[in-house]
Amino acid sequence: EEITSSSGTDSLMSGEIPRSRSEGTLIDVDDRTPSASYNVNESKLDLDIDWSDVFRHVHAVSKTNPFWNELSASNPFVHDIAASNRNENNKYLSILKQKPYLFSKVSSNRDSLASSGDELDIDCLLRKTLARRSGRSKSVSDFLDIVDNRRFNPHKTTPQKTIASDMTWLQNDREAYKMAWLSHRQLTRSCLDLEAMSHSPGWAQTQATDIHVVCKLNHEGGSVQLPDSDINIHVPVGHVLPGEFQEVGLKAILNPPSWFNNELSSTVSPLIELTLSNLNTREAIFLEVKVAAKVKNDPLSQVMSDIVCFYSLNKEGPFKKLENCYTYQDTIQVKLADLSHVMYAVIAVQANKIQPPATNVWDYVHRTVSVGIYGPKYIHPTFTAVFTVFGHNYIPGKLTICDIKKGGKNMPPVVFQLWGKHTFLLEKPQDLNISLVSCDPDFEVKMEDQSKNIKEEELKTGEMVRQQFLFSMLGCREMHFFVFLVQIKVLKSSQVTQFHVTTPDPAPKLSGIINRPKRLQNRKEIKSAPLLLIPTVKYPKFQDKTLSVNTYGVALKTVLRQNKIDYLLEYFKGDTIALLGEDKVKAIGQTKIKEWYVGVLRRKIGLVHCKNIKVISKEQAMDTADSELTTRNLVEQIALPFKKLTYIYSVVLSTVSESVYDWRALAEVLGYSHMSLDDFNEAHADKESERVAHVVKRMKEDCHANKKKRLFLYELIVALLKIDCQGLVARLTQDTIILTSAVKLGKYWRELAEKLARLTKQQIEAYEVPHQGKNGTVALEMMWKPAYDFLYTWGAHYGDSYRDVLQDLQSALDKMKNPVTKHWRELTGTLILVNCMEVLRASAFSKIEEEE
Repeated sequence: EEITSSSGTDSLMSGEIPRSRSEGTLIDVDDRTPSASYNVNESKLDLDIDWSDVFRHVHAVSKTNPFWNELSASNPFVHDIAASNRNENNKYLSILKQKPYLFSKVSSNRDSLASSGDELDIDCLLRKTLARRSGRSKSVSDFLDIVDNRRFNPHKTTPQKTIASDMTWLQNDREAYKMAWLSHRQLTRSCLDLEAMSHSPGWAQTQATDIHVVCKLNHEGGSVQLPDSDINIHVPVGHVLPGEFQEVGLKAILNPPSWFNNELSSTVSPLIELTLSNLNTREAIFLEVKVAAKVKNDPLSQVMSDIVCFYSLNKEGPFKKLENCYTYQDTIQVKLADLSHVMYAVIAVQANKIQPPATNVWDYVHRTVSVGIYGPKYIHPTFTAVFTVFGHNYIPGKLTICDIKKGGKNMPPVVFQLWGKHTFLLEKPQDLNISLVSCDPDFEVKMEDQSKNIKEEELKTGEMVRQQFLFSMLGCREMHFFVFLVQIKVLKSSQVTQFHVTTPDPAPKLSGIINRPKRLQNRKEIKSAPLLLIPTVKYPKFQDKTLSVNTYGVALKTVLRQNKIDYLLEYFKGDTIALLGEDKVKAIGQTKIKEWYVGVLRRKIGLVHCKNIKVISKEQAMDTADSELTTRNLVEQIALPFKKLTYIYSVVLSTVSESVYDWRALAEVLGYSHMSLDDFNEAHADKESERVAHVVKRMKEDCHANKKKRLFLYELIVALLKIDCQGLVARLTQDTIILTSAVKLGKYWRELAEKLARLTKQQIEAYEVPHQGKNGTVALEMMWKPAYDFLYTWGAHYGDSYRDVLQDLQSALDKMKNPVTKHWRELTGTLILVNCMEVLRASAFSKIEEEE
């Protein structure tokens, strides 16, 4: 089944009704007013300071500085001084004289406001704050944000009230106040307009960098999540008395305490700061964190190590170990009963002792390492990208960089944006080699920056490790965004991890924006891809060989079903089943939800109930002939769900053409190895993405001509798996599962929305409004559209965690009154797919390719 549609863009954290992806650009949706339950007020600090003579001593400097007039363009500290130099009458007043409370009103950055549900419009709150500023105080970044945000219509709401710290001591110390303000707002620099740069060095912008949330809850409780993280606070019903409120604050401090990182202990979360406004409580609260490790399944690791939570009322400690913890794989839930206004918690994996051959606590756990690529908001001819390794899986959207150098001189702190991120498994701390390679001939990485090393000792500290890479543009071509490759090599082994990152656009021209902002309210930016040559990406060669399996299971009972169930294995007592990984899948069987392993028996892949087998090692397995499988058979079987999944052809085509960088590699695995450049017309000859699209279209036409034997999506997924495009397969899997689930659910999506996101009746109606007919209701055949809009918005909150999206969706569907998954098993099939990716990569591809 195919559905043709254009894909729109959803604002996941706004208060408006999400744009309907199913309708594409055919409809426009009016904004809805945020829920009245959010009581928002501005906080003011009592800072009655006379700023009239703060700047007098710098008048002499203004006369000798040739850049003075230009410097003042966006700096609120010196604006009125420069103005007085140009106009003796001094018509302009300092922003501090005019609004002495301005800087205390803006409490934090866009990420410092949060909600306990889906309603609070963070973008709207920040745009409201921005709109209140006078024209003189807007920095250049403010005007660029106007361009980005004009497609929104601000709602009538005000910023969330935050818990203000005591700053009365600053009243009589102007210098201390100035430094505190700068520390809070973080002085930053950014190259914005190349023409303006030729006349002025530019002045630093002010951007907030602390990532924290503050949420006000009543006696009904709720959950608070730190944006872009797996850190949650759950407040139960009855935590406070009816009529009272609790303001919950969450903040992540990226570098955890160093004393928790040694041979016996290693931190796997940031240091979490939790603030409460009301201590008149009747119930404890729960901290839930998904961490960067899980204890291995072998008995020794289970006995010798554990994931624990340390707690303190002070940032510097002392910390105590909490006993009220529940751990499931890589997620820990902690009961916090000893409450205070400010509390600190950090999660660590801890070993009782180290028993050889283990050398440290890493040997007892599966440890993941998260990396982020950060850069400026807009690129320019020369810019720095920062490769950052985190000791946990929280990767913030913004990062303050304090050690940028230009011309041998230290630059002021800058706030960089997250461009891309990646997570990989690292069995033990060891030296890493990092290299960045531009896939665009118009840009290059500075020779001495092309390859850098990170030491084993740096990884052991648990702190952030950063490496800078300087990019520069070649020649005088027009600026455009481009793609570069990030490669991480483990020096003592053959392990290689690589991923691609797309830079942001160059800065838009500012002419006309400052003087005519209203004209840009309905203006939409149209991005065009530059003409990129074929990137230097070499896809691995698929090897058809027997799977390498390390774990087996012996059946403890016979399971034969009268009514066969797709993706569930049948077996006899004593059968030896190959297990493709140690991860478990939660899914419904005939009647109950159970935990399953992914196994292979008699050349068939399926699920086997965990309680029905005894797990053994490879050495203990007696006869494994019935559980052997080749990599070709594995690929063909795990792709079977795509024979029955619904997809939008235009979305699949655009996604594949943008993510595959070698049309020849794709053509070869699709059976078009005979194709050459002569087969492309002039329109497809220049862009690699157009060539890839042409190959996909060719295959689509051939499948359409032979519908009985060939299925387009199935063959495409098999081909992508054979060139190791697992990230792309995961994205397509999530997109098609969400669409198919929406179609299968129909009107029952409302029940699912209540289970998954606890949507209210009003929120559910808001999703259905764009699809209502003339009679004010949504036709049954159109009910999949609001279902899809909801599921797409819900799934996007998970970021790159596609396994969690599929598993949580499976669990929610299984728990419905009449589970659709009892008859529709393709979602279970895709869970098998994503759980087989690691064993496929390990068996079908060489771990490292020799460079020619």
